[in-house]
Amino acid sequence: MILRATDNNRVMKQVMFVCKKNSCRSQMAEGLARTLGAGKIAVTSSGLEASQVNPTAVEVMSEIGIDISDQTSKALGDFQPQDYDAVISLCGCGVNLPEAWVLREVFQDWQLDDPADQPIETFRRVRNEVKERVETLVESLS
Repeated sequence: MILRATDNNRVMKQVMFVCKKNSCRSQMAEGLARTLGAGKIAVTSSGLEASQVNPTAVEVMSEIGIDISDQTSKALGDFQPQDYDAVISLCGCGVNLPEAWVLREVFQDWQLDDPADQPIETFRRVRNEVKERVETLVESLS
């Protein structure tokens, strides 16, 4: 069970970013949300299956001053849906999520391109798309 994060006695919204393998998009979203939502939301990411964090994702995040090199890939099955207020699918995998995850207070399916095995320019474009959406999400949840 996840303990509710608080900041100045205010309960922060718990956000789960989920993707197929938790290697690129969801990892970038986690890093961005930890930075942009610091003190406003608490963040976790996972995949329908765990894999490893893509080194190019680490590289493009470092270009904007966010270090995700210590993040690890985690399986969604290791978490409980009731511990989260918001669930964000980054890959259109919402249709594959157990119903309990889709029925959280906030559910969004962003359906972003998978940058894995693509040129670094694709990673940068997806990173920038994720950043815009995370900024909007943080504002709406805080």
